[in-house]
Amino acid sequence: MKNIFTVLLLIFITKSFAQEDAWIYLTDKPNVSTVLANPTSILTQKAIDRKQRHNITIDERDVPVNEIYISDLKAQTGITVLAKSKWFNAAHVRGTEDNIKALSNLTFVETIDFANQNLNTASRRASRLNKTEIEDETIAFTYGDTQNQVEMINADNLHLADYTGEGITIAVMDSGFPNVNTMGAFQRLRENNDLLDGYDFVDRTSDVYAFTGSNHGTKVLSTMAAFVQDQFVGTAPDASYYLFRTEDSGSENPVEESYWVEAAERADSLGVDLINTSLGYTTYDNSNYSYSPADMNGQTAYISKGASIAAEKGILVVVSAGNAGATDWQTVGAPGDSPDVLSIGGVDGNGDYVSFSSQGGIAQIGYQKPDVVARGGAAYVVSEFNSIVQNNGTSFSSPILCGGIASLWQALPNASPTEIKDYVRQSASQFNTPDDFLGYGIPDLDLAKNLALSLDEEQLGDFIFYPNPVKSNLNIVLPSTVNQLEVSVYNQLGQEILNQVITENSKTINVSSFTAGIYLIRFSTQNISKTLKFIKSSNE
Repeated sequence: MKNIFTVLLLIFITKSFAQEDAWIYLTDKPNVSTVLANPTSILTQKAIDRKQRHNITIDERDVPVNEIYISDLKAQTGITVLAKSKWFNAAHVRGTEDNIKALSNLTFVETIDFANQNLNTASRRASRLNKTEIEDETIAFTYGDTQNQVEMINADNLHLADYTGEGITIAVMDSGFPNVNTMGAFQRLRENNDLLDGYDFVDRTSDVYAFTGSNHGTKVLSTMAAFVQDQFVGTAPDASYYLFRTEDSGSENPVEESYWVEAAERADSLGVDLINTSLGYTTYDNSNYSYSPADMNGQTAYISKGASIAAEKGILVVVSAGNAGATDWQTVGAPGDSPDVLSIGGVDGNGDYVSFSSQGGIAQIGYQKPDVVARGGAAYVVSEFNSIVQNNGTSFSSPILCGGIASLWQALPNASPTEIKDYVRQSASQFNTPDDFLGYGIPDLDLAKNLALSLDEEQLGDFIFYPNPVKSNLNIVLPSTVNQLEVSVYNQLGQEILNQVITENSKTINVSSFTAGIYLIRFSTQNISKTLKFIKSSNE
């Protein structure tokens, strides 16, 4: 009997004193209508301008949480407030199960969601993965340049046209940015005043450049922003950057998801255009907090729901797919599982799938993951010691493409985030036949620019072609002032696949043999040339 009592006592003590994490959702916010009537009190003018440009409504989610509620939570017995979110009107707290459950007695607490799903409803158990295990492997400390990883996505043609990310602002969420404020590889960035600001949400300090156990963020940033004369050029060397530390490399805990949401909210308020996140969340030190592959549906993980809100707010979120392709986990992690973000898988220098790159899974119903791919195998990066090295990981394919997208967006300043995502997907190498390894394939950002410009332009004088989409015959209508017209059709690789002269007696182009997909059509006369887009639909 004594032994039974001892066991029961131990169970009671463990239950009473074990620390749990939970999200506390609050009932309301103060003075919402007044605040929304004066948006400059909560958002920078740059953020307001960006939202207006993309027709994004400023709503109640932009209003800060009630700080009186936060103070009251902090005052509760055994409760530590670790983070808060205006988008979710929530606070991330830590305490014993009993102390957290006691918060439901507070009038301003609407619901409680434990990170340990055993304390809510269904379990989310899985074994822990080390998401930086592959990336931290240095393959070679050898100098080289970034020609392959830049040319692979055709960002070099954007650079030649002077589209280098100028005027685009990127927030980088990562685990540490040591020496970015002093390294030679970022000297050009600093001299151009493009290293805007930063914050460490983990340690709650503005010193984001101190070494905190990880150099991951420095390497990630380098693929976009570093510049070493004749040796290394990032994909967006003239973009502007905010650096936010949201990842604690010393442990795996769901509070990091909450740090990320806080950083995304700050990025939104600062008017950021793009977020790059070379992080992924699947499993935790406490297995009760872990997700399962079935949870990677874009609607379960807190960070994935936050990433979707960021997209709603007009930010284009670019996320690494993850490095679990060769593990039992296999599928894309959070927040890359959100259908509203661009998830980037990895290929090698030849454009072939690398086995570690996380794949699409059955949880992503009705949408494709990863979205597209870029070089993640033996990618060139700059370490915190200002050395050019090669590392593996989708942590690098993501920013390589994110920087390229910043350069693309500079060329298309009126495009919305959704349109930019669509152009990137449509330009990719296997847009017509996506799969769970490469998604839509390797984007061609110069082609993406041309696709967008063809849609923006007006019809060439009175020239009309129809139908669009087309199954078999594309009809061309000539204006009365033109007797002859040269027509060229190009595939997504920019290759000319048809050239035909259109006259009054021959005004039809047969495209029935073309595979389904997007094509460019160029109309040329002696004085004018015009390129537009048409869609070849399936013959079925």
